[in-house]
Amino acid sequence: MAKPKRIGHLVINVKDQDASTRFYTEVLGFEVAVERPGFGTFLTCGRIHHDLALFQAKEGAQEVVEGGLGLNHMAIQVEDYEELKDYYHKLQEYYEVDKLRTVDHSMTKSIYIQDPDGNGIELFCNTFDTAEEGLEEMRRPGRQNTALVFD
Repeated sequence: MAKPKRIGHLVINVKDQDASTRFYTEVLGFEVAVERPGFGTFLTCGRIHHDLALFQAKEGAQEVVEGGLGLNHMAIQVEDYEELKDYYHKLQEYYEVDKLRTVDHSMTKSIYIQDPDGNGIELFCNTFDTAEEGLEEMRRPGRQNTALVFD
């Protein structure tokens, strides 16, 4: 039976290619692999040709609506809890603290934000050494999400 290997990359349409490119590079730390003005920017985390592409939406494109059809959020993994904490403090330069939703999912720790177009983004780190341990925790009966508090 055919089985996917992994999700290769994500492509999102954006209202303002320049503003979105600045957000994803300056705020989140992606690197520009290729930029084609008026068409799209291809961004990388530094390991493959591109992880995320930002395509310039057509004039008059419909706005992103929270809870609407389509992308709920994309999840971007960071190295560890210390890096997630660094993001939390850096993000306070761009967002009011009440706009930074933090969650301890037990198998991951996460920060939820929105990009300039309203696309949901989860920055997360794993809390278990192996995928198997994380999946076991995710399936644990009675597991609950709690607020994550950074110092």
